[in-house]
Amino acid sequence: MVIKILSVDDEPDMEMLITQRFRRQIRDKSFEFIFASNGQEALDKLDAHDDISLILSDINMPEMDGLTFLTHLNDRKKPFVKAVMVSAFNDMDNIRTAMNRGAFDFVTKPISFEDLEVTLNRTIDHVSMLVLAQREHDQLLAIQNDLDIAQEIQQAMLPKVFPPFPNRTDFDLHAMLKAAKMVGGDLFDYFLMDEERLFFLIGDVSDKGVPASLFMAITKAIFKSHFSNKDCGSIQDEVMRINGFLSEENYSMMFVTAFLGILNTKTGEVSYIDAGHESPLILRRDNTIESVPKRGGMALCILEDFPYQVQTLQLNPGDTLFTYTDGVPDANNRAGERFGMARVKALLAAQTSAVSPKAITEFAYESVKEFIGTNAQFDDITILTLRYQGA
Repeated sequence: MVIKILSVDDEPDMEMLITQRFRRQIRDKSFEFIFASNGQEALDKLDAHDDISLILSDINMPEMDGLTFLTHLNDRKKPFVKAVMVSAFNDMDNIRTAMNRGAFDFVTKPISFEDLEVTLNRTIDHVSMLVLAQREHDQLLAIQNDLDIAQEIQQAMLPKVFPPFPNRTDFDLHAMLKAAKMVGGDLFDYFLMDEERLFFLIGDVSDKGVPASLFMAITKAIFKSHFSNKDCGSIQDEVMRINGFLSEENYSMMFVTAFLGILNTKTGEVSYIDAGHESPLILRRDNTIESVPKRGGMALCILEDFPYQVQTLQLNPGDTLFTYTDGVPDANNRAGERFGMARVKALLAAQTSAVSPKAITEFAYESVKEFIGTNAQFDDITILTLRYQGA
């Protein structure tokens, strides 16, 4: 890269001396010199060449001296242009003034060109460092902007209108996702397949951040496209198709745990598949707590032809199904203590069957958040709570 240097000096032989001394750098195109004989001419050169990185300026010059020139240079607000001032050895008052006005360094007359070359190289290194720091800062801002947009897109993909089905009195549900980073790998979804079947899903991608968010988006979209299709097959057939599709060319070796179910809104029966996910809890109408038993399901994307089996559970009117990702029981506080399943069950036991799914979801999150305290949230936290009211 060519470093463009503006030399400002009223001595006519300075241009010749500099050109001779730095002929190798000029020939190699590492240095390019532009010359001016006073401060005013130097300002004109700066306006004509916006890629000047360094200024070598005499202090004592006619028409506009070096100190006045420095003042005008500051007014132009060019943080990546640094000035090295030149003056007589005994002219320390002016040199001190120049440094106070923002000069980066100085050399004294008679000029030692060896000393000048060291000073120029040191100044160039400083300018290069500033430019690199600014470039990295700009890159970070661009990344942050991309993450902000990604977060907006991810949040827009999630259902967020509650209650989601205000005209339905046979069930109610609420869900929330709090990512550990700007974007995360947890997901949830729900929609009516028809008047009598409610599909719901909660899942967790095996990574965090942007890679997990991309895999999350793909997973959610595929589930939605399969189960919202009026011609979709059985829950077992569709999950096996989805697993096969997600497993193809999965070079990142990510996997997704998921709990998905279909609620029959007339009978309260839930047909579900547990793909290696956390066991949901059921808050019965009599305020007892039950764990949905693990059935040995494997996470998605591990074995493309895994034979997933459909299980069923029965919700009676007034029962609540509480599903969550591992960010709930695995939350840690400052002391390194884990939230654990005992606390998950306890927070659910503190509710009653009369409490709304929204209130249960928010209470659960606030309980985990209070437990974490000042510790950093290291995993996404997602909760989906479904209440079956009955016909």
